Amino acid sequence: MEFFIQLLITGIVLGSVYALVALGFVLIYKSTSVINFAQGELLMLGAYICLQFVIELQAHTGLGLYTIFWISFFATLIVCGIIGLLIERAFLRKMIGEPIISIIMLTIGLSSFLRGIIQFFWGTQTKVFPQIFSQKPIMLFGKIPVSEIYLYAIAFSAIFLGIFTLFFKYNRSGIAMRATADDQQAAMSMGISIKRIFALAWCIAAIVAAVGGIVIGNINGINVSLSFYGLKVFPVVILGGLDSIGGAIVGGLIIGILENLCGGYLDPHMPGIKEVAPFIVLVLILMIKPYGLFGTEEIEKV
Repeated sequence: MEFFIQLLITGIVLGSVYALVALGFVLIYKSTSVINFAQGELLMLGAYICLQFVIELQAHTGLGLYTIFWISFFATLIVCGIIGLLIERAFLRKMIGEPIISIIMLTIGLSSFLRGIIQFFWGTQTKVFPQIFSQKPIMLFGKIPVSEIYLYAIAFSAIFLGIFTLFFKYNRSGIAMRATADDQQAAMSMGISIKRIFALAWCIAAIVAAVGGIVIGNINGINVSLSFYGLKVFPVVILGGLDSIGGAIVGGLIIGILENLCGGYLDPHMPGIKEVAPFIVLVLILMIKPYGLFGTEEIEKV
């Protein structure tokens, strides 16, 4: 039972990070109807930027490591938000009104461009954050050890997911983003600035990707393989529904827990099942609900 609970907790941690990264996909899709295939590279870029801030502050200040991390964390969110704005301004703004497939292909090219930039500045070797969080495990229920960074990962994800759920439901800009995704022409006729909505969507997507990258980087270290989390999260997005924030949360937790349980119980006997299981479940659910668990069903009228 203790082994199962440990796998469950680790799965929740992994799922919460998946949900956070999936939120970036959902944000872009809800406001622009575009699937962003560069989300994994934004995640990786955020992790490297935060690590660079930590290294520079360590070298040039006498601050404690814990303080350095938090300064680096919030500085990274600001920098990544600006990068998201610049990406939208330089690459996406001219594509407003163009066929969706053209914009999707542009995000695929953008992912290769960002990966090349990252490799140019930081190389391909695995880098690790300094020991920021305590190695001493926290005992849950008095007998189940859980790493401190795992608890921070759950907290980060819960806070940001909660903030953006409320943002889309109650904030005027969030409602405008939903209206833009539903019908750009109608949104423009109501006085909504499509350019501003696109910029805001990319800014927020870059920020949540950076948070996911920082969390994963503190757990596993940083290298170019971090970008593959963008593809690993894709089943989460499809499973929950491309336009559903709640679906991103539920889908992330389902995939994270399933992947971890399969890794603990089945992988020793069936190597590789941990990576395949989420896609098997995805196919089975989509056979029943083609738009995902919480996705909006689109009915085309002729």
